[in-house]
Amino acid sequence: MQLGDRKKSVLQHLQSCQQADAKSVDGAFGEVRGTSLHTIQSTLDRLFRKGLLARTKQSHAFMYRPKVDRKSLIAILITQVTADFMQAVENSLIAAFASSSVSFNAAALDKLEALIQQQRTLCRRPQV
Repeated sequence: MQLGDRKKSVLQHLQSCQQADAKSVDGAFGEVRGTSLHTIQSTLDRLFRKGLLARTKQSHAFMYRPKVDRKSLIAILITQVTADFMQAVENSLIAAFASSSVSFNAAALDKLEALIQQQRTLCRRPQV
């Protein structure tokens, strides 16, 4: 799943406000970005069809809201972006991540280490 800047901006906006119609999303950043209401409506519809947004009809307009939380969305995007690399050489992705973690501070590395430990614990649990 490829998400361009506009789609990511719309998702971020909806994560912060929880629910909005196309007009309010357009009002939030459409003019600044030079997009039309129609473009925003199309973007919202595409995100809905991708399963990233839910919508309900209210009067004559759809109200959109995020279908996944921010952490889940990031996980989906990372998984999809890295899938091609993982198929080729699994260790290359891990090495690339380790190289990029050079810029992490001690607190970020501690948090990463704790998350890795949590995941190891989950992997060790017997399947029910």
